[in-house]
Amino acid sequence: MRRMKRKQIYIEANQDRRLRALSRRQGKSESELIRVGIDRVLTDPPLDRAAWERELAYIDSLIGKGPMKGGGRTWKREDLYER
Repeated sequence: MRRMKRKQIYIEANQDRRLRALSRRQGKSESELIRVGIDRVLTDPPLDRAAWERELAYIDSLIGKGPMKGGGRTWKREDLYER
């Protein structure tokens, strides 16, 4: 077993209820779930909201072009790779 370091934390009441419920559903300890959450915060890159908004705007622009005459799309797959 890995060596553990004891920490005391404070969480909100709604976080406590949700954590307890998730612990029961998954059959894992609350501590294990907290460790998973800490690992995610420390290793996952943060979400770049500006990049996501640009992507959504691009998708909307494609949708806004509407279907081609006779159906289909007005853009080609290669257009996606030119960006």
